[in-house]
Amino acid sequence: MTHAERTVPNAPYDAAPASGGTGSVRFAVLGPVEVIRDGTDHAPSTPKVLQLLAMLLMRPGKVVHTEAIIEELWDEAPPRSARTTLNTYVYHLRRCIDRHRLAPDGEAMLVRKPPGYVLRIDPAQVDVFAFRQLQRKGHAEQARGEHAAAAASFRAALDLWTGQPFANVHCGPVLSAYAAELLERRRGTRQSRIEAELSSGAHHELIGELRSLAAADPLDEAVHGQLMRLMARSGRRSDAMATYRRLRVRLNEELGVQPCERLQRLYSELIHDGGASVPPGRHDRRAHRTTETHH
Repeated sequence: MTHAERTVPNAPYDAAPASGGTGSVRFAVLGPVEVIRDGTDHAPSTPKVLQLLAMLLMRPGKVVHTEAIIEELWDEAPPRSARTTLNTYVYHLRRCIDRHRLAPDGEAMLVRKPPGYVLRIDPAQVDVFAFRQLQRKGHAEQARGEHAAAAASFRAALDLWTGQPFANVHCGPVLSAYAAELLERRRGTRQSRIEAELSSGAHHELIGELRSLAAADPLDEAVHGQLMRLMARSGRRSDAMATYRRLRVRLNEELGVQPCERLQRLYSELIHDGGASVPPGRHDRRAHRTTETHH
């Protein structure tokens, strides 16, 4: 079975029908780029055509500028024939749409609309739409104090991911920037899910996960703060303080900075009252500072 025809499992969200199409077509970018119809992946196998599709999936149903596509495909060194070659890639993508019956007419699904091209699909057909919907749902539930429900929504959002975004695409500057944005959203969602689980009383189950996350990114202040609070609430004050000291050394040696003010206050609380005043969940977005600088 070829890459373009491999069978994939059903996704955990409802698909919208392709514009003017018969049946349902779903598009995935939170992992390898996939075009799913009737449980089979029909993504184009030609690298540049797949890269073009990925660009169009960044803005489903909206115009993607030709200049942005050219920049993505050839970076700073486009050939003189870039527009002609792009037209060829568009032709092959339309043929892929027709060959796999993704829409009644490839030209009606992939439309030239100055100053660029439009892939006429519903944004709900792309997995990013479901991811962002579940993110918003989780934040709303968390704001209402529905911590268990919020944790479930954040978990469902994270379950949509199957790997690095655009994992099977040779990304140029435009897709690379978008992939970095998506990864940051996933990171924020993961932290929100942990905060919701902490607030719902899930303590001991999270220590192993947070230790792994802290080891994977030893400069991530937000993760270390969550781990410290969890250890304090679990009666492991000395471990929480040791975690802070290790982080402080790494930050000083590698970035020349001290832990953020929130972590310094948390450490002070651990020294003076053993962490008794540390709340079970308190997300600090300012703790993202060091990781963003590091990356």
